[in-house]
Amino acid sequence: MAESVERLQQRVEELERELAQERSRRVLGGGDGGGGRVRIEKMSPEVVDSNPYSRLMALKRMGIVNDYEKIRTFAIAIVGVGGVGSVTAEMLTRCGIGKLLLFDYDKVELANMNRLFFQPHQAGLSKVQAAEYTLRNINPDVLFEVHNYNITTVENFQHFMDRISNGGLEEGKPVDLVLSCVDNFEARMTINTACNELGQTWMESGVSENAVSGHIQLIIPGESACFACAPPLVVAANIDEKTLKREGVCAASLPTTMGVVAGILVQNVLKFLLNFGTVSFYLGYNAMQDFFPTMSMKPNPQCDDRNCRKQQEEYKKKVAALPKPEVVQEEEEIIHEDNEWGIELVSEVSEEELKNSSGPVPDLPEGITVAYTIPEKQEDSVAEVTVEDSGESLEDLMAKMKNM
Repeated sequence: MAESVERLQQRVEELERELAQERSRRVLGGGDGGGGRVRIEKMSPEVVDSNPYSRLMALKRMGIVNDYEKIRTFAIAIVGVGGVGSVTAEMLTRCGIGKLLLFDYDKVELANMNRLFFQPHQAGLSKVQAAEYTLRNINPDVLFEVHNYNITTVENFQHFMDRISNGGLEEGKPVDLVLSCVDNFEARMTINTACNELGQTWMESGVSENAVSGHIQLIIPGESACFACAPPLVVAANIDEKTLKREGVCAASLPTTMGVVAGILVQNVLKFLLNFGTVSFYLGYNAMQDFFPTMSMKPNPQCDDRNCRKQQEEYKKKVAALPKPEVVQEEEEIIHEDNEWGIELVSEVSEEELKNSSGPVPDLPEGITVAYTIPEKQEDSVAEVTVEDSGESLEDLMAKMKNM
């Protein structure tokens, strides 16, 4: 009985997916003959209202990005299509990314309507299915690949690894970036394990349980700290996070905080892929104080993840193999005494006066000099004159001077 119910549920999901694809084809003009939107295979810099990429291409004309068209060559995997992940996927779709791979196993609920992206009529659909339908309508030029499963299970983990390794824009090539938009540590550690093993660069993001803070983090295996190098206490202590959830209490969420975190995540993605601006290794957000702390963390040589330690050794070898920059010593500019005007500088102090005004230089350690020396006291060359005491008082002497 349980098996038949499971089969029925799978069939319902297949039908829902086929229905969403049919709706997508109609919107794009593939099934109703009504002249739907025309696909744009190449980005055009033409500044016209009918060009969906004209505002994006302005970044190139203004010198911010050297080659914005390159965005069409990248494939990004997004794990978790919730409050942050769905908005992240929408932003990347509007930016004209080449391909998006979406991973999630949850369904859209009416409780999700306080967030951005999802709509009430999508309740009951899988999040990846609802996201694909919406995103295809926004930009049909983007390729989509969706997977409705939990990546933390043993059977799904290998498939997840395979799609990261081979799900690039060109089949058989790896994706360019993995984005973690999940809401639990188990999934983050799973992504961390996969990326460490594959040497895959990824970005982690999160929003606090009270919905007033969040962060993003760039993780390059071997170069920066992985998620296991400095794990949160709940992970380091091997605590089952499911036991921390209280009955009848759910985490808060604000569309504002999630929108801000998704925005800075995608901004960091664009800077990383298109090579402009400064890419943050860690950028936090505190909504209460409008505080944006940044920092970077070195990998832990004693990390529990053996693949992380392996990637650290590989990175050290790469750095050692790089050519060392040559140190060029600048020659001091020679100041010539002669000049075209024939002006000569003459000291007002003679060598004899300079010698008399200088004292002995003390014996100092190497590298230390004195600013000036104190001349030794010289004996007065004028002979002393002795005046005999006349015995007269001061008043008598003053009276004599008046009479003179």
